[in-house]
Amino acid sequence: MRNYTINMARSVRPAPVEIIYKHTRFLIIHNPDKNGMDYFIKELKKRDIVEVARVCEPTYETKLLENEGIQVLDWAFDDGGVPSNDIIEKWLDLVKKRFSETPGSCVAVHCVAGLGRAPLLVAVALMEAGMGYEDAVTLIREKRRGAINAKQLAFLEKYRSRMRLKHKKNNKDQCCVQ
Repeated sequence: MRNYTINMARSVRPAPVEIIYKHTRFLIIHNPDKNGMDYFIKELKKRDIVEVARVCEPTYETKLLENEGIQVLDWAFDDGGVPSNDIIEKWLDLVKKRFSETPGSCVAVHCVAGLGRAPLLVAVALMEAGMGYEDAVTLIREKRRGAINAKQLAFLEKYRSRMRLKHKKNNKDQCCVQ
């Protein structure tokens, strides 16, 4: 009986969660298996997502997603680890482009369980949008219990944002009376 309980616990995956902060909106979701691809696509389509960052090793074919107009970007890094500067730059370029081209849109990111690598990239983006690392981690953990391990937390504590996603009002939005 005990083995059955352990096996059941392993098969339960956390539900997809949206993280919203100011002008940013993210979907953290787990890696789909071949039986869960329809659900995965449904969750992405429900939010009009056109790109998904896959930060784990590929375990599924991207053809079904591409047929739905969803591009999969492969930026794998080690489980429990931290991304390279190159991956961070690609991630922030994607996020900045998506939110500037389509305000209110949602960007999806997934790793195997959606507890380490994916939440870490979302935390980086939140920090680049002006949130402190502690607040970013707290917001993510409120929706994704157990997210971000100690090594990743130490990385975020040392990470220095350059405010690359800070929303800037353009001159059309400002008024001046003389």
